[in-house]
Amino acid sequence: MSCTAILVGDGAPRQVSPAEAAAYSGPGFVWIHIESAEEPDLSLLDGQDIPEVAANALVATETRPRCDRIEDGAIVNLRGTAEAGVDSSDRLVSIRMWARRGKVNSLTRRPLAATKAVIEQMNAGKILDPGDLVAAYARAISSELDPEVADLGDVLDDCETRLAEGNIYRLRMVITRIRSEAISYRRFVAPDRDALQLLAQLEFDWLAEDDRLHIREAADRFARMAEELEAVRERSALLHEQLTDLRAEELDERALYISIVAFIFLPLTFITGLLGMNVDGIPYQHSPYAFWGVVLFCVVLGVAVTAWFAGRHWLRK
Repeated sequence: MSCTAILVGDGAPRQVSPAEAAAYSGPGFVWIHIESAEEPDLSLLDGQDIPEVAANALVATETRPRCDRIEDGAIVNLRGTAEAGVDSSDRLVSIRMWARRGKVNSLTRRPLAATKAVIEQMNAGKILDPGDLVAAYARAISSELDPEVADLGDVLDDCETRLAEGNIYRLRMVITRIRSEAISYRRFVAPDRDALQLLAQLEFDWLAEDDRLHIREAADRFARMAEELEAVRERSALLHEQLTDLRAEELDERALYISIVAFIFLPLTFITGLLGMNVDGIPYQHSPYAFWGVVLFCVVLGVAVTAWFAGRHWLRK
């Protein structure tokens, strides 16, 4: 578990102790961020003036994107991509924030990729209040997630091209993976959009108009991603059905060819079996030309049956 406290006051942002951050009441604001891979408890938040409802929301085991007003603060839960190499059972990891005037408490179970970008903006002097911090997270998360959603559509376009070229093998697993990822992403992308839209409508003195503009921009990006994911899911379902139909047609075609070959050799097998019986009275059994005569008859019969199938257009694809 790690706990980072950053003070943004009159000067440059600087890291302080959690105790100093909890007691700070001067200009600017403090950001106390907890990153815990294990089960955090409420003791981590003692002495930080957090309502019980907000504290329980910060350490909840299972979360979904949400935004709720509690007095003069807001609980904001968002989901974003994890840092590279982080193993997580969920496609997206959560960040829970309790924001109010002068202070922001946040908690993540897994490292969030957007946190690095947010800290860089803070060090550059672009984050000066809690509204800036929440807006920065909203923009960073949506910016990190947007290319991944776009990649799903690009992979699906490639699958459609390969399908049109007749490359139907090994596409089933790819399409199934794309559809599964789209469903996993959309599970959190749509609630992210709803949470940010609600946050932009809340009236807080610590949430400036430019912060609302950035939050609406991120919400719009999430809305577009939700629409793209819905389209990817539907296109994946259609491609899966088309792939199933093509494989069924291919199997039917092969079964037809097998049946044709079997039908051609069926009379030939009957004739050779009949003439191969070990009984007396078989015609021409002592003739030197009987074997070649039977071969010629079988060839003519096979050609005749094949020509009959071709005349009925059963040999065409």
